[in-house]
Amino acid sequence: MKTGERSTENKICPLEIAVNSISGKWKIPIVWQINEGKKRPSEFLRGIANVDRRVLNQQLSEMIEDGILKKKIFNELPPRVEYSLTEIGGKLVEILWQLNNWGKLLIQEKE
Repeated sequence: MKTGERSTENKICPLEIAVNSISGKWKIPIVWQINEGKKRPSEFLRGIANVDRRVLNQQLSEMIEDGILKKKIFNELPPRVEYSLTEIGGKLVEILWQLNNWGKLLIQEKE
């Protein structure tokens, strides 16, 4: 295993792997932002209140490692980087919409 890779060997089930891949304060907001289209790091910083650049970069890297996002580096000056959803990332968006609808049901139950 490379230095910095997150191990999935000790996970007990696919659900735990899935939840761990989206755990983190900014991962769900990142997915909502990027669902609108490709994003540059500066766009995430503007669109997500109070996110620290270092934490954002760490969570983007983890999401690439987990196969949710892909990163494209353009060979130009100044350097430009864009992030987009992978096919698996698109499936995550579908699941998050289902969770959103479930959350609405929970709200209705409490009324």
